[in-house]
Amino acid sequence: MSTSSHSFPKVPQGPDVLGELLHSLSQPLTGLRCSLELSLQLPLDLSIEQVAEQQQASVAVALQQTEKVIGMIQLMREYLDAEHPGPEICPVALEPALRSVIEELSSIAAVRAIQLHLSGTCTATLQVPEPRLRLALQYLITTMIEAQPMHSKVMLLLGEGPAGTVLRAEGEHGFRHRSFRGTERSTMSPPTMLDRTRTKSASIPTLRRVKLAIAKRVLETAGASLVFGAGDAGPTGFVLRIPRRVGPSAR
Repeated sequence: MSTSSHSFPKVPQGPDVLGELLHSLSQPLTGLRCSLELSLQLPLDLSIEQVAEQQQASVAVALQQTEKVIGMIQLMREYLDAEHPGPEICPVALEPALRSVIEELSSIAAVRAIQLHLSGTCTATLQVPEPRLRLALQYLITTMIEAQPMHSKVMLLLGEGPAGTVLRAEGEHGFRHRSFRGTERSTMSPPTMLDRTRTKSASIPTLRRVKLAIAKRVLETAGASLVFGAGDAGPTGFVLRIPRRVGPSAR
């Protein structure tokens, strides 16, 4: 079945990414303030033990909220850095980085009883720092794992052709509906058409959508193209295309 432009969830881009993160920061910051206020406004009739216990609970909540803030700020930094690959970047091979990331994520997938499978080979390279490439692949695959039902599979298929390299990933829903068994034209839909409905994209947690946006920006800055399959909790799959000119054969 051909994949239309309405098969993809919206991934925030540009100012939308930073706007969503800034909006999301208000919740943990409010929680942090409330925890600190509660620790200073304990009833006077409490025993020393009760005061210590409640203060410890408030500090624990404050630490959790602080970690959320730090995480969101880190995502902002990653998104801003993704647009600037840096001077004189050596080409990085896709396949070894991908295999390494899959090996690292296998234990996370195993917790959800999800099997990760990679088949095929390629010689494609990308002009991007290796840590940034690995980060993009981690965000893509981790988000897919989180979106799949337990006891399911995530398949990653590598292939090369005259136009270049294709990495095709399908989750459980991809196996059932074959959403990516489309034509070359369907997978080349422009990024501005990557939304199925606003309701569908809004159901994906903000941080997951921002991580997808970071991965997309990293890979497209390196000259690749990336499209996603639709899902309520995250992508059911994605197609990454690396034109032949990015690979070593063009050098």
